Amino acid sequence: MEEKNPAPAGPKGELALRTLAMPANTNPSGDIFGGWVMSLMDLAAGLAASEHANGRVVTAAVSRLNFLAPVKVGDAVCCYASLTRVGRTSMVFDIETWTLPQRRRGERLKVTEAEFTMVAVDEEGRPRVLGER
Repeated sequence: MEEKNPAPAGPKGELALRTLAMPANTNPSGDIFGGWVMSLMDLAAGLAASEHANGRVVTAAVSRLNFLAPVKVGDAVCCYASLTRVGRTSMVFDIETWTLPQRRRGERLKVTEAEFTMVAVDEEGRPRVLGER
């Protein structure tokens, strides 16, 4: 029998950010707050985009954000960035977040995914053509 939704083999893209989920980042249920995870994804997209753009970038849009599994205190949280499209001033990155359990046994787990559109900007915050400073 063919499996309809096979588990991903592993992260797609390059490791852009890695940190540890701490108790201060929990929601009232004791899981890590989704907004904290989303902020990590935004940081990862910004780091990857600023490297590609050779300068300052801003987040223009976030789409297709999916929370797939909870993050637990003590998990290593790893964000991976994959460049999917490049425009004149913008770049689109797929960002995946995976966890590595530190306090309990288990495999790496994909917990979120989203698409981030980043725009290269000049010192005044105006869009600039990629490759220009």
